[in-house]
Amino acid sequence: MRSILPWILAAIFLFLALYFYWQKNEAESRLHIADTQVAEIDQELEEQTEAVDSLEEMVLPPDTMNLVPPGGAAFVDELGSLSQSDIQRLKRKGLKNPETDLMNDLNRKQEELLSTKGVLGGTMAIRDTRILNDRYAMAYYEDGHIGGYMLLKYEVKDGRISWTVIDDYRL
Repeated sequence: MRSILPWILAAIFLFLALYFYWQKNEAESRLHIADTQVAEIDQELEEQTEAVDSLEEMVLPPDTMNLVPPGGAAFVDELGSLSQSDIQRLKRKGLKNPETDLMNDLNRKQEELLSTKGVLGGTMAIRDTRILNDRYAMAYYEDGHIGGYMLLKYEVKDGRISWTVIDDYRL
């Protein structure tokens, strides 16, 4: 029995050695497959990045990135704000607080300026006004069902404001 015990231990160690060798080879094989997949994905990503970069060059050429708009250009956030020179001109014509005075006067006279009547029980009213400069204003009107935009011209003489509808666009 003593002579069999070393042979059993040797067989167990040999089996364990073969088992761990097989596990090592299996892990290396899986690692190689994963490395190949990662390399393929990297290659695809690099190609996509090159394609996007080439499209960006076509859409936004480098020389247009630094364009600065002229000083008189008005942007959406600034639309409706009078310049200091416009305010001074309107004050000389008799308005104490030009933008407020113009908005209040337009709200008082909106019924005579609005050519569209409300429908389905709605009351047509000016909902938003933008004073563009010392001569023109733009107004949005609606009754909850229909609406539109008006381009208005105004004149100020001795503190009195008169309005003229230049264009009326119904939505």
